[in-house]
Amino acid sequence: MTESLAMLDAPRAATTKAGEVVLSVRNLVKYFEVGGGLFGGPRALVKAVDGVSFDIRRGETLGLVGESGCGKTTTGRCILHLDRPSSGEIVFEGQDLTALSEAALRKARRRIQVIFQDPYSSLNPRMTVGEMIDEPLAVHGIAPEPKARAARVKELLSQVGFAPNMASRYAHQLSGGQRQRVGIARALASEPSLIVCDEPVSALDVSIQAQIINLLEALQERLGLTYLFVAHDLSVVRHISDRVAVMYLGKIVEVTDRDSLYASPQHPYTRALLSAVPIPDPALEAKRERTVLRGEVPSLLKPPSGCVFHSRCPIAIDACRQTVPELREVRAGHRAACLRI
Repeated sequence: MTESLAMLDAPRAATTKAGEVVLSVRNLVKYFEVGGGLFGGPRALVKAVDGVSFDIRRGETLGLVGESGCGKTTTGRCILHLDRPSSGEIVFEGQDLTALSEAALRKARRRIQVIFQDPYSSLNPRMTVGEMIDEPLAVHGIAPEPKARAARVKELLSQVGFAPNMASRYAHQLSGGQRQRVGIARALASEPSLIVCDEPVSALDVSIQAQIINLLEALQERLGLTYLFVAHDLSVVRHISDRVAVMYLGKIVEVTDRDSLYASPQHPYTRALLSAVPIPDPALEAKRERTVLRGEVPSLLKPPSGCVFHSRCPIAIDACRQTVPELREVRAGHRAACLRI
């Protein structure tokens, strides 16, 4: 456990994932109603996710990136059905989760798990580590006998780098990185095929982040896992993702493989994001061209007409204010939603 964040500077080798589609999201919409309240004020809709579509193939990692408030976490929560989608389809392993009954959805949820952002609040302080990992085994009937569950708990602890005696610890006795490892072990307990990683390293010390990322990669290779990796740290996303989808104001504006995105971003918002990432070499940092966005991020209560990015875009034209751009293929395997490309 001597890795450092510097290891993230060298992305893993690009791979081609040609397996079956595990998750297919089509025209996902999630609106939240706000207002009203005690005095009956006017109601309005927050358009958190507005027509998002993407596929994830078995064994790959799709990075979902964007500014805070762009809708990436809500997208993950809708896939998990922690938030019910307003409309759209979420097809997981051939089943549309939005059309399932509660009983059928509960069964399907065993195969989709989540690693939460905050390891401090996602663990039950009154349960031991062993009890927290044991619980999904009992709930899903994976190991009905107590002895079998105890053996499985030890195996899961070993998979995340813990000794068996960690099972008797409580969350307050663990560091942030150790707590996140417990969260990973708990997610693995139900034997999922897809894990939604909701900014799993953003709450950790920089020195611990690389350890968790390397652990996730090792588990993916060993167990054949598929990840939706939600994050705002572009260096982490570059290291772990096979493909990257960029979100802005509830919409996906660009999606392609990792190498293409970082080498040749097409959407002006993606270029702005990447230009904000510092380069360690001072000489290169001084020479490179920056894209500075004007204005503030618009409110999700009243997003701009046409292209949602036009109010801040340095290359916007009049048509951008009227026409909603389609997410279309601009190069082989590279899609972007921009009228100017």
